[in-house]
Amino acid sequence: HSAPMPSSRLPSDTCIGTVRLKVRDLGAETAFYRDVLGFSVVAEGDDSVALGVEHGPPLLVLLSRPKGVPPPPGSTGLFHVAFLLPGREDLGALIRRVGERGGSFDGFSDHHVSEAAYLRDPEGNGLELYADRPRERWRAPDGRMLLTTGPLDVHGLLDAAGDPATALPSGTAVGHIHLRVSTLEAAEAFYVGRLGFDVVTRDYPGALFVSAGGYHHHVGLNVWGGVGAPRPPDDSLGLASFDLVVPSDEARSRLVGRMGEGDVLDLDDHRIRVVRAHDHPPSP
Repeated sequence: HSAPMPSSRLPSDTCIGTVRLKVRDLGAETAFYRDVLGFSVVAEGDDSVALGVEHGPPLLVLLSRPKGVPPPPGSTGLFHVAFLLPGREDLGALIRRVGERGGSFDGFSDHHVSEAAYLRDPEGNGLELYADRPRERWRAPDGRMLLTTGPLDVHGLLDAAGDPATALPSGTAVGHIHLRVSTLEAAEAFYVGRLGFDVVTRDYPGALFVSAGGYHHHVGLNVWGGVGAPRPPDDSLGLASFDLVVPSDEARSRLVGRMGEGDVLDLDDHRIRVVRAHDHPPSP
């Protein structure tokens, strides 16, 4: 069930940019990201707050939707947004900070390519905090990506870190985004066949991982909530959109030529903005 190859693959330095979430309680959500996780408020509007590293681009924009409703269980939408930290010491320091500030984790995993901790914000949006291992260790001798799940050495991470983080470290980025979709076939046709990502692995039952430039994954796609999952109602909280950052005007023009001007919608109505690297990130 391989997707047709598009006229061009995404450039190797494509990445995920700003993620926008619709939240009911802007104040409480902002306080969590700022006080527990160490994000800085980098811009503020009447009904939005942009968060990131001090003096850096917004990684996350919270959009106030006080009348929004939680997405129904089993619907498509955000599985998690994953924040990539510069090193394992940074990850250990952030895990320690979250613990000392009253946060709690859903779990920890060693994915071979990375070390990861999972948690939720106060409104239930899934978050991953992770650090990559060196790229030369990612693949097996036969070239397969060794994207696995095993127990994480949390104590080793905490020992590497020492003190808790005082703030989110400079160089933190949105490493990937993981989405709940209705079918993997439709998701592959869109993300691989139309957008131009490459398939990284099909080794996880009910999931597909895709990337550009040989990264272990920029987008995760799963049907773990059930094949044929419905879209959430329009007034649902959760994912509003995310940016796909390409390196040049030419790359953006090529992609827009294939997809059409404006925001791109995948088959489950996940909204994607295609932006150029020097425009990244746009204002909230």
